[in-house]
Amino acid sequence: MSKAIGMVEYKTVSAGVVAADAMVKTSDISIIEAQTVCPGKYIVIITGDLSAVDAAVNRARTQYEEHLISSFILGNPHESIFPAIYGAAQIEEVSALGILETYDAATMIVAADEAAKTALVDLIELRLARGMCGKSYMFLSGEIAAVEAAIARAKNTVAKEGMYLDSSVIAHPDEQIRRAIL
Repeated sequence: MSKAIGMVEYKTVSAGVVAADAMVKTSDISIIEAQTVCPGKYIVIITGDLSAVDAAVNRARTQYEEHLISSFILGNPHESIFPAIYGAAQIEEVSALGILETYDAATMIVAADEAAKTALVDLIELRLARGMCGKSYMFLSGEIAAVEAAIARAKNTVAKEGMYLDSSVIAHPDEQIRRAIL
């Protein structure tokens, strides 16, 4: 049994809630997040066994595709994804800070997974469309070369989907910035 994460993002709240209900009735999955995000979209993030997540996301994709914006299924996600989604990552040192911004929520999680698997970095936070007019961002930290490599990989991942907005790497961010982010 391998752990997986999946997500669907809908144009309307109604379609999102109905799809979420169908997902939990389809297979044994747990909802990580199901909520309205800016600008009136609805996201559902689930976890569970890969086959269960696959079945649930595929049901939502096919049965409610008219209002579907995007979706993904990610088998064996990096373990730092979950605390970053909750904003609960415990980071002590920040040698470099990486920031990546996207136009949607779904590609951000996939990009964060790619970044975390590319280099030795710590995911600090994944902000998924809340208070961002549907955009999303991530903060990650590590040594400068690792952060640069991780951001480059994440940027390439979201650019393929046309969802890349902006990114930066700050070497040795000021203490005030570190306190504000951590």
